[in-house]
Amino acid sequence: MSTPSQFIEQFVNYLRFERHFSPYTARCYEADLRQYADYLTGQAAPAAPEARPDVAGMITGTESIPALAGNGSAVTSAAIAEAAVPVLTVAEPTEVDRRILAADPVSIRAFLTHLDTFSYSAATVARKIATLRSFHKWMARRGATASNPMLLIRTPKQAKRLPKAMTVQDVEKLLSTPNAAETLGARDRAILETLYSTGVRVSELVDLNRNDIDLDEQTIHVRGKGKRERIVPLGSHALAAIRHYLMLLEADGRFAFVRERLMTTAAVSLFINKNGGRLSSRSVRRKLDKYLALAGLDMSISPHTLRHSFATHLLDNGADLRSVQELLGHQSLSTTQIYTHLSTMRLRTAYQQAHPRAV
Repeated sequence: MSTPSQFIEQFVNYLRFERHFSPYTARCYEADLRQYADYLTGQAAPAAPEARPDVAGMITGTESIPALAGNGSAVTSAAIAEAAVPVLTVAEPTEVDRRILAADPVSIRAFLTHLDTFSYSAATVARKIATLRSFHKWMARRGATASNPMLLIRTPKQAKRLPKAMTVQDVEKLLSTPNAAETLGARDRAILETLYSTGVRVSELVDLNRNDIDLDEQTIHVRGKGKRERIVPLGSHALAAIRHYLMLLEADGRFAFVRERLMTTAAVSLFINKNGGRLSSRSVRRKLDKYLALAGLDMSISPHTLRHSFATHLLDNGADLRSVQELLGHQSLSTTQIYTHLSTMRLRTAYQQAHPRAV
């Protein structure tokens, strides 16, 4: 996109600094919206946009925006009063911004048809529609447009995919693969043990600092999505792996500067790279791939598969759904419930294999 969009830039800032989305998630939204803007700028010149007359000027402060109902009628005065939000601050709209202001259900449906040329999966298309839905709702709520064109766009139904989980035997095979006799191998063992023992997301794992782990209480302090925090217990195997890793790290002369850093700040990464810096999520994925290959396991397994395995194995062994929800850091119980289907499927398989009159 030759000219950046002020609307997209402000929306991404809103996601990061008001909604507290992770930088990675915000970048995904931005990528979807830039693809959308690229498509719009490649089309014929738009008609006059249905926008507030003052949106082209510098607007500051807070106004009550009369959000529109689905049929175009204004909502109640009480709802309007509750809808006080900061109005968009936009200088002279760029060509891209004018195209976005002029977008209507017809142009959005044309964009969705355009996506078919990329052979995206149904899940990817659904995500892009969700991005547009959030963006245009934000535009209308902040007063840039008089209505939300996404109200007339439906998200196509997609088949529900059950999360993939490893068997306990495969998990144990994977966890025993790193060479824990040397510092970085011990780190990798501790990483894999922590992922499986706690069910944390890989982004949460790499965000852990030394002071987030309580070896006495056998817990870790996790900073999750949306700045939500939780305390998660550590299993004995993960705890032992972390203790062993930290012991080797302390004795390794290559990492003396890490010990010096601990004397001045508590915010030192728990899992460091070979240069003493914080590991990235991509690095963890590469290391997992290395050990999957060494163990002869399915290479499609990801760090998130260990999270799925954590939840599934808990439910298989009698944990209640609410506890699993809290451990995973899910805001909604419905997100956790998908694991009950996976557990039921595994029980059905075991039943059919073991019961003499099952089939």
